[in-house]
Amino acid sequence: MELNISSMALTNTKIHCFGLIPTRSFLNPSKSLCHHQLPRVSFSVSSPHSLKLMTSRKVIAMAGASYRDLEMSNLTALSPLDGRYWGKVKELASSMSEFGLIYFRVLVEIKWLLKLSNIPQVTEVPSFSKEAQIYLQGIIDGFSMDDALEVKKIERVTNHDVKAVEYFLKQKCESHPEIAKVLEFFHFACTSEDINNLSHALMLQEALSSVILPAMDELIKSISLMAKSFAYVPMLSRTHGQPASPTTLGKEMAIFAVRLSEERRYLSETKIKGKFAGAVGNYNAHISAYSNIDWPHVAEEFVTSLGLTFNPYVTQIEPHDYMARLFNTISQFNNILIDFDRDIWSYISLGYFKQITKAGEIGSSTMPHKVNPIDFENSEGNLGKANAELAFLSMKLPISRMQRDLTDSTVLRNMGGALGHSLLAYKSAIQGIGKLQVNEARLKEDLDHTWEVLAEPIQTVMRRYGVPEPYEKLKELTRGRAVNEESIRKFITGLELPEEAKDQLLKLTPHTYVGAAAALALAVDEAVHLGH
Repeated sequence: MELNISSMALTNTKIHCFGLIPTRSFLNPSKSLCHHQLPRVSFSVSSPHSLKLMTSRKVIAMAGASYRDLEMSNLTALSPLDGRYWGKVKELASSMSEFGLIYFRVLVEIKWLLKLSNIPQVTEVPSFSKEAQIYLQGIIDGFSMDDALEVKKIERVTNHDVKAVEYFLKQKCESHPEIAKVLEFFHFACTSEDINNLSHALMLQEALSSVILPAMDELIKSISLMAKSFAYVPMLSRTHGQPASPTTLGKEMAIFAVRLSEERRYLSETKIKGKFAGAVGNYNAHISAYSNIDWPHVAEEFVTSLGLTFNPYVTQIEPHDYMARLFNTISQFNNILIDFDRDIWSYISLGYFKQITKAGEIGSSTMPHKVNPIDFENSEGNLGKANAELAFLSMKLPISRMQRDLTDSTVLRNMGGALGHSLLAYKSAIQGIGKLQVNEARLKEDLDHTWEVLAEPIQTVMRRYGVPEPYEKLKELTRGRAVNEESIRKFITGLELPEEAKDQLLKLTPHTYVGAAAALALAVDEAVHLGH
């Protein structure tokens, strides 16, 4: 009998909001946070020969481009995430790309100006009219690829990416009579890192809540479904690669679902932090301009209004300890998935799983019969690549000389790669799961040939009833010797045990000696922790 799980593909529902709307966050589920919807951006490629332009512009989408344009762009991509695998990771691009960074910088700068307008002591920035507020919010909501390109154009002159955003906003607002009067309060008392740390935090929050956590959930649900579907499918265990007490296939899947869900929960509970304390973390410039304002309190209000956790003790930078914790948690999730991938690979090798074939696909260029477990191998490979990057990020980012050096700046631009390879691995594993068929005949064959695994329950019952040297007697019978049903039953019959105990032992087979495995598999949903 073959059990087909190809229909187990699960979809996730993404919840989007407009502007700044309080919503229940995936990352801090106990808090109502502000979730920022990124703008939808599409464009077409003007020339199929503009390879450099095409590759850089593919950050968000390739809507309107021809198949040839897409393939040419894939061929010139430096990273396979932006080339071969683009279709599987592109949903990360709007948050983790240069476009996403610029977008969130624009958002933070505008929100800070709006915050200043609500501080009574800052009389130079009076409260904005409703129309002015709508205009500023419109810059955020309508932020486009053309806007991002304009920022990059300005940066070519300034050679400073954050200052380019400030100048862009001044250009956008100089024609508005009300906002034009307070243009110099864009970036007021800010160091670039005030803007950057909040932007990076919002990038991570968006990527995790909209893409990574839902992908983790889909993976965990797929494995949980395997656990329940195969709860009663007995399987020979292997410890040290040798036959061991039987289990069920479902229970072994349940273990991975629970382990992964626990790391997913730790990830969702990680507080994403932000600072807004000026050049060295002391509000020096703020206080010099307005000494009668409680700037630490203002900063805390501002940071938390963005849905982040405020960090009051900082230098020029937020020290990135939360990032290290976050990346380490993702890495541990990935480690567990590597363990899963390798086990599934081994079960396929043993013949416990078959893989559904697809017309036209080729497993080997020279061996026509091959159906290779490439999805799980691709998953494992990408997890290794992701973890190498995650380990570097978590080790490097918390270290910065004195009040700040710039080494974190270029490193932070590489967060998307680590998340991209992780996402690619999750999708590969899910795809592989969907191709699996359980080969119960092969599972049965192994159990039929390993009656020696019943040595454990026999010697345990012998201990209960005081039979001397039970372990030693079973060792003599089974260790290094061929054991079959006949020899096991003969041994049981000759034991000095109550008839009821003998009867129970005689009813045991390698197929039924699975303990509470089925019950554990069926209860998997009670043990996993998923977002709601």
